[in-house]
Amino acid sequence: MTSLPYNDTSLQRPTLDFQPEQISVSLSSNSSSVWISWVTGEFQFGDDIKPLDPQSVASVVQYGTFNSGRNNQATGNSFVYSQQYTYEGLKSYTSGIIHCVLVTGLDPDTLYEYQCGDPSKQAMSDVHYFRTMPSQPGDYPNRVAVVGDLGLTYNTSTTINHMLANHPDLALLVGDLSFADLYLTNGTLSDCSSCSFPETPFQETYQPRWDYWGRFMQILTASVPTMVIEGDHEIEKQADNQTFTAYSSRFAFPSEESGSSSALYYSFNAGGIHFVMLGAYVSYDKSSDQYNWLERDLSNVNRSVTPWLVAAWHPPWYSTYKEHYREAECMRVEMEDLLYEYRVDLVFNGHVNAYERSNRVYNYTLDPCGPVYITVGSGGNEKKLTLEHAEEPGNCPDPSTTPDRFMGGFCAFNFTSGQATGNFCWNEQPDYSAYRDTSFGYGLLEVKNETHALWTWYRNQDRYYESGDVIYIVREPDRCSVEPKV
Repeated sequence: MTSLPYNDTSLQRPTLDFQPEQISVSLSSNSSSVWISWVTGEFQFGDDIKPLDPQSVASVVQYGTFNSGRNNQATGNSFVYSQQYTYEGLKSYTSGIIHCVLVTGLDPDTLYEYQCGDPSKQAMSDVHYFRTMPSQPGDYPNRVAVVGDLGLTYNTSTTINHMLANHPDLALLVGDLSFADLYLTNGTLSDCSSCSFPETPFQETYQPRWDYWGRFMQILTASVPTMVIEGDHEIEKQADNQTFTAYSSRFAFPSEESGSSSALYYSFNAGGIHFVMLGAYVSYDKSSDQYNWLERDLSNVNRSVTPWLVAAWHPPWYSTYKEHYREAECMRVEMEDLLYEYRVDLVFNGHVNAYERSNRVYNYTLDPCGPVYITVGSGGNEKKLTLEHAEEPGNCPDPSTTPDRFMGGFCAFNFTSGQATGNFCWNEQPDYSAYRDTSFGYGLLEVKNETHALWTWYRNQDRYYESGDVIYIVREPDRCSVEPKV
């Protein structure tokens, strides 16, 4: 894929000192508050660098309802993070000053305008706008955009502009964001880890790419509340086993508000939809903190108030492409029963660089009460699209090649029932796989009422109003009720 050049105008920082950049709005756990985050000051990059002082500039958001004046003010905190390399020839990095402000006391389903920055330094952003989520039973955001594996390519640019033309109220990014880990510290593209020093315990990454990505994405994130979950390209393992440092520093998450102890999994409401964002690269077994948190979270969902239950994480459980085939089987084995028990309606994934929508499925069997699984891993990425399917002659991988290479464990075996009994792959497109397409694009979810939602897949090569795949997803709460715990 062709990356956007670093001298592209959309990737440049503001000309004024301390002027906010990389502005992003994200939801809190309810409709009365949002997080607003941004960066001020230039990142430091080189051999002998000194971090910026977070106390040198204030974190202020001035806001109000549309056309009423920005007469309210909220303040927050600021910090920097660093990526230090001790090996000669590798450039170290420390970020600009990252600001996070929680804005509270907002009215639901209301258009707000805001500026962020430090008014004492006359360093405020342009005026931006966002709409809060609805809060009444029966109310839903009009359009929720879903995309994964964005990267920073010309295809990324097409995807985001296509998406904005359809005016989403909320965006979900299901992992693999900047792909900074595919670049060496000299900024050149690589396709391996620790290329300069193979014996080192860390991965070489080009952290400035996160800044370029944040600047480009501001056309979306400053006005459309955007929620993210980590992918494998966010791991970025460093010395002393630090992981997810850039990811957990650059985004604001409603982790604490939703009872989670980690930025790697959390939940939030958007009107009558409860979203659960799960981590595939942190412990997920039945004794883990994440699993126990998920069980508590799902048990607290009142389906008469939030009828729709949507989950998202990065690697798909149900994908029929050769790439990453059954790679997340251990996570499925541990968590699928819980999602089925609480009648999750929809699951969104990325990772596979293609599009696929399933029928309702549970344990590889068609089931009217199972979720619909949708893979949207072709937002732009830094790699080629996935073309081959596992059932095609010569494409079925050997089971021994499919362990969970990030969390460890081996759970993928030959099937013991159904169409593929005795085999590791089907010999035709599985009945649970409803639609497949190898194109760059994204999707829009439009919940109409407590039982019907419209899902539309948009392809970059089509006009913004033309759909590649469109279907109504129907809930049957009487048929698929949640059984109370005894």
